[in-house]
Amino acid sequence: MIARIVQFFGDGSHARLRWRVFIAVLFVIVVADFLVKRGHGAFFFDDFPGWGAAFGFLACTAIIFVSKFIGHQGGIMRDEDYYD
Repeated sequence: MIARIVQFFGDGSHARLRWRVFIAVLFVIVVADFLVKRGHGAFFFDDFPGWGAAFGFLACTAIIFVSKFIGHQGGIMRDEDYYD
């Protein structure tokens, strides 16, 4: 079971299916956000449907790109045989 999950996320041949699953999950989250009754938001944008999903996606994407930039451009990431 674990091997199938690792193969699904690690193998490039499943890229199209991963994107479809990602888009479907994101769509379900945004639709569910329309169905949930809201209280009073702390900020004006808290009342927008889909705000939590969009903000979460953008925040995760920003974290990934910033960490990759720091790793590659900041000199933190090294080659496999760096210590050999």
